[in-house]
Amino acid sequence: MDERQLRILRELGDLGSVSAVAEALHVTPSAISQQLRLLQRAIPLPLTERAGRRLVLTDAGQALAAAAIKVETALAQARHTVTDFAENPDGTVSLAAFHSAASAFFPILLRSLAEPGHPRLALADEDVAQDRVPALTRHYDLVLAHRLDHGPQWPRTVTAITLLSEPLDVALPAGHVLASKPLLTPRDVADQPWITVHDGFPLMSIIAAIASVANRRLDIVHRVNEFAVVAEAVAAGGGLALMPRWTARPHPDVVLKPLGGVHARRDIDVLYRPERTARKAVRAVLAELHRAAARIQGRDR
Repeated sequence: MDERQLRILRELGDLGSVSAVAEALHVTPSAISQQLRLLQRAIPLPLTERAGRRLVLTDAGQALAAAAIKVETALAQARHTVTDFAENPDGTVSLAAFHSAASAFFPILLRSLAEPGHPRLALADEDVAQDRVPALTRHYDLVLAHRLDHGPQWPRTVTAITLLSEPLDVALPAGHVLASKPLLTPRDVADQPWITVHDGFPLMSIIAAIASVANRRLDIVHRVNEFAVVAEAVAAGGGLALMPRWTARPHPDVVLKPLGGVHARRDIDVLYRPERTARKAVRAVLAELHRAAARIQGRDR
């Protein structure tokens, strides 16, 4: 049995005829009769009987019709609860981000959504390989992730919107011999020691491109994913590194230089399952992410 069949049985008890129920529910009498037959198959006792030309409810039918009222009431309450949850502007929204995006976006969001009536944030850092990012949308309303703008697309099972298309620069110690050059090439940096991310993360394909253009294998001496730690290692002379231009925190002893000859740019995307945006609070945080991205990019100007 289903909700529609129970409602038909209830209406039949109130209105007293199939034609009257069909008129009330804006369907044909044959459709009403079919639904009643399907309902009867699920019940071991007769639900209706003939009283002259009228079809009326048996005692079992009347009992089930009374129960149908409780079912409809419970379902209506459930719908109202879901509607209230969806339209609640200050509901909790969970947001995960990889480290540099978290460092750049989280403070802006926390300040802009601090007033009463705004969504409550539940923030988390999640720094995983690119192929594991879509699975995070099972656990979080919104997920900030990065990929190279010419790299593989996210799967169609999630919605992905690009917030920023961010250049990736070469980070050098402030006193490095290359720090005075306005633009670096792969040949300039290929003979230097390098600090890179771990395998499986998007930036490694740019490292491979640098090596390919320079026609030599890079000397990778350290592998660190956290850009704040990378900056400290670069400042201490541990090697060169790729650093995002806008989302990494500036270091007084590190300079960033643009890299020519290879495509060095990443997209910062927000990923989510489409049904999450049925909630007003999620839509509000999504809009705030776009405003935060504009502010972050505006720092470069």
